Amino acid sequence: MSRRFDVSQENQLDDAIQAASQAAKRGQLVVVPTEACYGLATDAFNNAAVAKLREAKGRGPELPIPVMVPSPQTVSGVLTGVGHDAGLLMEAFWPGALTLVGKSQPSLMWEVSGTGSRDVSVRMPLHPVAWRLTDAIGPLALTAANVAGADLPTTYNQAQAGLGDDVAVYLDAGTTTGAPSTIVDISGDVPVMLREGDVTLADLLKVVPGLAVVE
Repeated sequence: MSRRFDVSQENQLDDAIQAASQAAKRGQLVVVPTEACYGLATDAFNNAAVAKLREAKGRGPELPIPVMVPSPQTVSGVLTGVGHDAGLLMEAFWPGALTLVGKSQPSLMWEVSGTGSRDVSVRMPLHPVAWRLTDAIGPLALTAANVAGADLPTTYNQAQAGLGDDVAVYLDAGTTTGAPSTIVDISGDVPVMLREGDVTLADLLKVVPGLAVVE
């Protein structure tokens, strides 16, 4: 039986974060609001939980699962070769709608990358509920809370209709209205924008003038 917390009510927020973080640490799934839509989340370092997340979405092992981090300082612990330009981008746009893609630290045996890949996408969430959950757990595997192929859920009801009791805890913050994040690959010598989202190319170039754009 799933639990739902109305996190738009300040007096429910602490209990909600505690319940969701405990569930994720037990390897269960939680739904949390983000800037763009509701996300399906669990502990990024619990491989059984990440497999459960993929199964709930109908998403195969070949597709990566993005990771939320609580601070820029966390990134060098999960990605290799985090350079000066990446630091400038994090300073300028985190928390916010900027996702950075790099290579996983080889010592980490997590399974958030796609099959045969070491690529990991990381972001520091701007939504206060998503950030608080990430801060309570540590790196958080989080992807859209929809079954593969369905519309992105922007309300609790839409997420619950698709995922039901596969989710242990739902955090309901009303309707989400944000835009998708911009994606930048920082694994090479020069950062490369892979997708333009809420952070524009012009915004990025003001911070890293040498940034490239994928052809």
